[in-house]
Amino acid sequence: MPRMGEGIIEATIIRWLKNQGDKVALDEPILEIATDKVDSEIVASGDGILIKQLYHEGDIVAVGKLVAIISTDETVEIIESDTIKTNDTCDTEGCNSHHPDFENIVDIADETGTERSSRFFSPLVKNIARIENISMVELEQIIGSGSENRITKTDLDKYILSKKSIPETNSQPLKVAETLSQTIQIQPAAIKSNTEDTIVEMDRMRKLIADHMVMSIHTSAHVTSIIEVNMSKVVKWRDRVKDDFLKREGQKITFTPIFFNLVAKAIKEFPGVNASVDGNKIIYRKNINIGMATVLPNGNLIVPVIKDADQKNLLGLTKTINDLASRARTSKLQPDEIQGGTFSITNLGSFDTVIGTPIINQPQVAILAIGAIRKQPIVIESEYGDSIGIAPMMYLSLSYDHRVVDGGMGGMFIKRVKELLENFDDNMAI
Repeated sequence: MPRMGEGIIEATIIRWLKNQGDKVALDEPILEIATDKVDSEIVASGDGILIKQLYHEGDIVAVGKLVAIISTDETVEIIESDTIKTNDTCDTEGCNSHHPDFENIVDIADETGTERSSRFFSPLVKNIARIENISMVELEQIIGSGSENRITKTDLDKYILSKKSIPETNSQPLKVAETLSQTIQIQPAAIKSNTEDTIVEMDRMRKLIADHMVMSIHTSAHVTSIIEVNMSKVVKWRDRVKDDFLKREGQKITFTPIFFNLVAKAIKEFPGVNASVDGNKIIYRKNINIGMATVLPNGNLIVPVIKDADQKNLLGLTKTINDLASRARTSKLQPDEIQGGTFSITNLGSFDTVIGTPIINQPQVAILAIGAIRKQPIVIESEYGDSIGIAPMMYLSLSYDHRVVDGGMGGMFIKRVKELLENFDDNMAI
């Protein structure tokens, strides 16, 4: 399992493209894998015969583990007992080179420890079980959600969390609130379907999104602050440059790179929103990597990341954003391009939505939602008195983790973004 970017420690095998016994060529795809939200292919490391698949479809495999064995000896034959033999026969010791020690090869990919089980557990699951002191007997009692009821990392994480939520009988008395929070588990209401209803199984990406969103709500104390912005100068500038920019660069310039440019500037002034929480520690991120929530054609969501957004000018941001958005919609993103985000932006205005309260993308502590720009009547103050005018107005809504970002910091940050937008240089060249 190859390394595919910072922070990626495992991948799920989606589909084998080659079967055992198939001939493969150098760099020919042999299986599809998924890391978080990106699908990729693993290619053959050389010409030969695929003599063993070490994992099944649906298995989660740690980075660095063997996933398959390819023999360069074309005389090798696979039989159902998983024993490897060759078509040629001889009685000399020299022939031993044609009979690979399959058990030793498998042990490299599957560190089993001392306890054995007839049930299949991936090396990652076994490793977590060892760290958490979960015996093989206890592991065998866990119901798995993977292929053929195999235990996935998510299954094991939920089991460990449920164990930790049960207070020890010999522990000191807990406060009422603590006792309730640790023992009460909210069960979803039973759902009954009617004969005319259509039932569709969630696809893999939708399951990931669902789990990630629920986890975020349970992790962070969500608060949302909303502010209204006069977008007159930004709209005027874009209307002035968009046609020439399209002719010169061959691509459109939207409002999105402007938001990223100014949000990056505001983050430098308020680094507290560019952070993560690790237990009782706050990690203030040096890099400003802004995630861009992007809707895919199938309705699912993916968040490619603009790395070091504060170091790119408006032209560089425009080209980067257009490129990532285009490749996201055609499933051509690389795993590393959706990793390492420190702050996120979601554009609700694309769907004519005025205001939203987005869910924080863990392990970040803040996400900014941008509403639709609409012409609205506003009060214009002048030395001659107040009057009513029309201006393109927009709402910004910032959801933040109240564990580390208080209302003061959240309010000052979103106010600073408003100031930068309303004082935008509408004479600027790009």
